[in-house]
Amino acid sequence: MSDTPDFLTQMALSSAARVAHAKNALPDLEDRLQNLPMPPKLVLSPAGFDLIMELKLASPAYGSLANSSLDLQAQVLAYARAGAAAVSVLTEPSRFQGDLLHLSRAAEVLAPSAVPAMRKDFLVDPYQLLEARLCGASGVLLIVRMLTDESLSTLLSQARRLGLFVLLETFDEIDIKRAQSHASSWTADKTQLLIGVNSRDLTTLKVVPDRLVQLASLLPMEHPRVAESGLVTAQDAAILSAAGYNLALVGSALMASADPVALGGAMIEAGRAAACRRLSEGVYR
Repeated sequence: MSDTPDFLTQMALSSAARVAHAKNALPDLEDRLQNLPMPPKLVLSPAGFDLIMELKLASPAYGSLANSSLDLQAQVLAYARAGAAAVSVLTEPSRFQGDLLHLSRAAEVLAPSAVPAMRKDFLVDPYQLLEARLCGASGVLLIVRMLTDESLSTLLSQARRLGLFVLLETFDEIDIKRAQSHASSWTADKTQLLIGVNSRDLTTLKVVPDRLVQLASLLPMEHPRVAESGLVTAQDAAILSAAGYNLALVGSALMASADPVALGGAMIEAGRAAACRRLSEGVYR
């Protein structure tokens, strides 16, 4: 057996080192939040399907997803025009070329259209939620598998206190059960706690598309359900909406697209049409 830490363990260790450095550099972050206006709230469409569109410059699976000429502001504005319910922004620097500056710029660009920004990273400490809030984020992603129950409870409490929505990311049935257990203690608006399934295998980093459909029925009905990774076409969105997902998080396909407005819009339209059919047939999963 290899002694090399798995991907999530590596990312957790890197994240802990980053937050330790940040705390030393800016120990008074809580004070900086005083009188900061609330960011836009996540609002989901009554049509039953939405997209979280992602700003992601690179990934371990695909390498670089953007060249040096990419206009981050233009990309984020394209997502808003396409109808994104929220924009996810990678802030992890070592494997995803992310930066907190990307998050603050995205939140600033999105503010006039009231589209919320979400910090996507390997978050391990409540301080990192303060960072997200200070950068203008409305929400954060928390990975269930890489957090203890105590840490997850602490981070969820911090998110509620700061008024942040949360996407709990899961990979299998065990993760979903843990997410559901923590969701039962969520006292804020239930639409502000999303539970997602990531279809990417953590060992090979390859997408396992069947996972999304297989696990959809296990997700709790009372919280929005998010399909993550592997969506490329409008048909993918339709299939996952029909399976019971309320949202999809799409990054690589939109970053690679020559027309993210058209692709994002087509995904939303297909997903909502499938949701309409599902509900008209009396299927409420």
